[in-house]
Parts: sequence; C-alpha cells; structure tokens
Amino acid sequence: MAHPPPGRGVKEALARAAYALLLRAATPLYLLRLWWRGRQEPAYRTRWRERLGWATPVCAASGAPVTVAEGRVWVHAVSLGETLAAAPLVHALREQRPGLQLLLTHSTATGREAGARLLRPGDAQAWLPYDTPGAVRRFFRAQRPALGVVMETEVWPALLQAAQTAGVPMVLANARLSARSAAKGRRLAALLHPALARFASVLAQTEADAQRLREAGAREVQVLGNLKFDITPAPALLARGQAWRAGLGRPVVLAAVTREGEEAPLLAAWAQTAAPRPLLLLVPRHPQRFDEVAALVAAAGLQLQRRSQWQATPPAKAAQADVWLGDSLGEMAQYYACADVALLGGSFAPLGGQNLIEAAACGCPLLMGPHTFNFAQAAEDALAAGAAERLPDLSAAVARALALVADADAGPERASDAATARQAMASRARAFAQAHQGAAGRMAAAINARLGG
Repeated sequence: MAHPPPGRGVKEALARAAYALLLRAATPLYLLRLWWRGRQEPAYRTRWRERLGWATPVCAASGAPVTVAEGRVWVHAVSLGETLAAAPLVHALREQRPGLQLLLTHSTATGREAGARLLRPGDAQAWLPYDTPGAVRRFFRAQRPALGVVMETEVWPALLQAAQTAGVPMVLANARLSARSAAKGRRLAALLHPALARFASVLAQTEADAQRLREAGAREVQVLGNLKFDITPAPALLARGQAWRAGLGRPVVLAAVTREGEEAPLLAAWAQTAAPRPLLLLVPRHPQRFDEVAALVAAAGLQLQRRSQWQATPPAKAAQADVWLGDSLGEMAQYYACADVALLGGSFAPLGGQNLIEAAACGCPLLMGPHTFNFAQAAEDALAAGAAERLPDLSAAVARALALVADADAGPERASDAATARQAMASRARAFAQAHQGAAGRMAAAINARLGG
C-alpha cells in the first residue's frame, strides 16, 4: 500500500487550519457584503442564517418545514450559468430515478431564482453555507443528503472534509479546469489537492480538463462531455426574439454577456460607426452593473432603450435607438434569436470568455476575441466546425460584425456574400451544438450508480 510522502499530512493539516482561520475572520465581512448587495438584489438579505449552516429544511414552494427525505440528492449550482447547466442533469436524474427528491443550493441570487423553477413538491432549496468547519458541519447535520453533486469548479476544502466525515459521497459534475486555473492551484496544492482527492467521482467536460484534474489530485475521473450542450433554448424566447428582429427593419449586433472594461471601448467604436448603423444589443454579465452600463451608453452620446422598460413588444421609439440594454434575466436565447451576429463577452479582455454554447444552440453566428481559456475546448471545437470566428481584438471584431450584417435586410434577389456567410455560420452553429449533446444522460447514469438501488 502506497503511503503519502513524509510531511504531507502535516502540511495539509496546517493549510486547512490557516484556511479555516482566514474564513472565520472574513465571515463578518461576507455578511456585510451580502447586506450591501441586498440593496439592489433583496434576495441576498433573505434566510441569511443558512449561510452559516443554521437551517431548518423547508419546502421551496411554501416555506413550510419538511421532513428530510431518505436518499435526497443535493445539487449545488453557484450562480445562474451553473444552474442552467444543472437543469438538464436534474431532468435526467429524475427520468432515470422517478421519485427522486432534490436539495438545491446556490451562492447567488440569480442562481437561486433560476433554481426555483427546477423544484417539485417535496424538494428543498437553500443557500450554500460559507466554507468554515462549523457552518458545513451544521449543514450536513440539518440536510443529511445521500449524495452531493457540485458543478464545474466548486472545490471547497472544508465542505469536502465535512462530507467525508458525514459519509456523503461527493461528485464534481461538468468539471473543468483551465490551464491558468491549474497553475494558480499548484500554489495552493497543500489545500486543494487533498480536497479534489475527496471527490468520489469527477465527471469532466474534456480530456484536457480530466488530465489537469488528475494532476491536481482528483482520483476517479471520467470524460462525459459538457452539460451546456444539453440546454434547449425555450421556443417561446426564440420566437419572441425573431419577432423583434423582423419588426426592426435594421441589422442587430449583439454584445453577449460582457464584462467590466469591455463596454466602454465597444461603445466608443460604435459611436464612430457611420450612420445608418445597426442596432447594438448590449447584455452585461452581472445584473448589478446594468445601471453602470446604461451610464456608459449615455456618456458615449448614444440613444438608449432598456429592455426592462417594456413588456413583450418593444415600443415604436425603440427601433430608433442606437443601443438596447438587455437588463433582464433568463432571456439570453431571446437576445441571440434577435441578433444577426454576436460578439462574445469576456473574450476581448483577458477574462477567459463566456459560454458560447447557447449562441450556437440558437443558431447565432459568433465572433470571439483571443481570450477564451475558460472554455478553451468548446471555443476550439466551434472554430473547427465553422460555427464561430476568432478576431485579434475588439476593433477587428466590430469591423467583421459590420461586414457580416451588410445588406442583412436585402431581399433574396439581392442576397450578398455577407448574407451567405452569415447563414452558413448559423447552420454550422446549430449542427455543432447538436453533435455534442448527451452529457446529461451519461452524468445522470454515473451519479445514479453511486446511489445504488
């Protein structure tokens, strides 16, 4: 039997102790930050005791106390993106195991709001506790899951230690680890390597992710694909976006899921575009930045309409605006369906890019910048499939977008090379998304095998 090198156990214990001390000291600051964020997103001020592990299991629909079900599966999806990715997995788990009861946890208000739509009678929903030893011990005593599933990159040392002590097997689903994150993790190897080793199973998106996860300490690793390919855009949202586009009579360029530092240069470039310019549909990644981005649009001297200011149909004056601000949640499919071409947020600054799979599933041609390390394999696969193009910087991407939407509203008799290229990219994007589906069923089978029965 192999034994760990001398001193490794001591290093791990010291690393965990230092980590726990730091988290305990920071807890009051975390709670103050929650209260501050609650000014704009009131959900952050609700049920705050759950953040400390003090919680009575309640029905998500009624708020009434519930009896903790034997065999309940706990799924943690930190924010909106992870919750959307968890949706096809939850559906597959229920399909393969009828009667399954679910505990769903989150760390953000947007994740919790989206997660509520996945719940059925008898399910429960809670905030994930902070990763302090006391909070996570209280969480497991109160909730008593049979098995835990955490999504993508959620590796919490104290939580995993407490799960092991409580006898709860843990699965890291849809797991990914970029080369950049792996390099950072090596500096905290004494803390993170033992944490990854405590997962009973790691279900990786790609072979490259799997290899990095094994090197980082994960033991049982399988490559089962990416759950985000199994997300089906809502037909109602697609239809509404297409109706918006048909009523505009002008091209639409979408800046999808943008991050801080990207909007100002984009708006400056847009203000310099010769009239009549296409409509710019701008959708920031973080809801708390909606007002900030609206101010940037005004500072650029551009006329703005905000999605939050109308119901199902844009007012007539919206067609004359320079920019629409997509300040809503859960409507990305609608925005992709409205657009002739999209620029991928997070990829034009060194931020790693955002998820491009939803754009492909909606058949929206996509232009991305040089920084896609968070979704490296999906980005390379999309390029190889001809579903996306990579540009060296934002200026080049804006120029390419304008070229692609030239004559976008011309009739069939005037169809241009740009229209042909755009339509070919849209077809290839849909085919690319469909070809990579199936991860939800594979991951559900692997998780259900852990549950037995």
